[in-house]
Amino acid sequence: MNSVSAGPQIIPVVICGGAGTRLWPVSRETFPKPLMALDDGQSLLQKTYDRIAALPNVAEVLTVMNRDIFFMARDVYSQGKCSRHRAAFLLEPEGRGTAAAVAAAALWARTQYGPDALLLILPADHLIESVGAFVEAVEFAARAAVNGYLATFGIVPTRPETGYGYLQVDKGSRAWGSGGNVRTVHRFVEKPDATRASKFLESGEFLWNSGMFCFSVATILKEFDLHQPAIAPDVERALCQATQLGTQPGSVMELEGEAFNQVPVWSIDQAVMEKSDRVVAVMNTMLWSDLGSWSSISGLMSPTDEQDNRIVGNAILHKARGCYIRSERLVGVVGANDLIIVDTEDALLVAARDSVEEVRQITAELRRNGHEAYRYHKKVMRPWGYYSTLVEQPLFKVKRIVVRPGQALSLQLHHHRHEHWVVVQGEATIENGDFCGVLRYNESAQIPVGQRHRLSNHGVDELVLIEVQCGDYLGEDDIVRLDDNYGRALA
Repeated sequence: MNSVSAGPQIIPVVICGGAGTRLWPVSRETFPKPLMALDDGQSLLQKTYDRIAALPNVAEVLTVMNRDIFFMARDVYSQGKCSRHRAAFLLEPEGRGTAAAVAAAALWARTQYGPDALLLILPADHLIESVGAFVEAVEFAARAAVNGYLATFGIVPTRPETGYGYLQVDKGSRAWGSGGNVRTVHRFVEKPDATRASKFLESGEFLWNSGMFCFSVATILKEFDLHQPAIAPDVERALCQATQLGTQPGSVMELEGEAFNQVPVWSIDQAVMEKSDRVVAVMNTMLWSDLGSWSSISGLMSPTDEQDNRIVGNAILHKARGCYIRSERLVGVVGANDLIIVDTEDALLVAARDSVEEVRQITAELRRNGHEAYRYHKKVMRPWGYYSTLVEQPLFKVKRIVVRPGQALSLQLHHHRHEHWVVVQGEATIENGDFCGVLRYNESAQIPVGQRHRLSNHGVDELVLIEVQCGDYLGEDDIVRLDDNYGRALA
């Protein structure tokens, strides 16, 4: 079989989105599953990016993601094995499903590389532990894509799994030279119950649907026009009107919001793959998981004691069996079996192991109640540093703000709150109405409602402030950005 390196250029497209609601409280809307560190300290996004480094003939790595987490992904990429490849970003104003993300990637790639370029669609929240098998599967998928097919990656099932979708495939291989690894896909099947999953396993006709794909730009755009023609026009309009961030053309593009928000919300499976008659599956046995629940996360590590418990952090167990505990604080567990306990700085999850798929009901309730714990951690990362909420009450909030050297907050104002800053470490350069100056240790500034202000750190050390907010509304959306170094200001 010929190597991919002899064929057309491949553009890995990393799809980084979703809220990871089943992995709350570590995963939040502003810190989704791809960014959370696994027990080995690496994030799933980092692992995805490093895996790309093993592929030949990579033209450029394109990441499609929400604009609010771009700066965190950029930092991850700068430290990865794949940093030798040029990285481009398409930033979504809001998620519109994977179909919109793929369409945006295809239209961008057509402009940059032409219609024959191959897109390798890689969700950023999957774990693949066999890189060699991954590279081999991509070689088969690329050959199928060159021949005008939509290739998906089908994982040979090892158990009757109810948490994955399935592909029903031919038992005979394709006749055009890809050996026995590529099969025609007859249908996509949603997550089955236990009985159907067992029958799927016994039949030998079903594969797990990994959600990874490979196809040419021309083929996928033709299939969009055929099966879901309402998607591409608005995506193309959003791309044509996109705002370029940075100086390198096409490297970081923020899709125009009004047009993009008109795009119908579909998954790529529902919009195209389930309707097309050109779908084939690359069969492979790579060690793959979408890590969709705390049960699958706990399955990555070996038991830490003879009672089949798994502990990450600090815990003492007595008469406990089959528990998974992830906590930085000391946790004591007595006389409990098959529990998932995940403790973060501001939230604690306790769930029966057989009910972890229902964790999303907690995040749904938090959202309905307007509680920010579904969206934010207590420590919230920002392009300039981070802040932590220390105290929050109906009419006031206290934050600890850390600004990295050389960074600055946006020039902004608030309609509902006053702010009071006190410097506790470093020196702060501030703009506050008509005043511009420096605040040093134990010096403070008062910012009235509606006043333009900005905070910068021109020093070589971290700047730390205590901020007290007072007002009738203290939500994070009460920020009007007038100027911003990170492209977040209003147009």
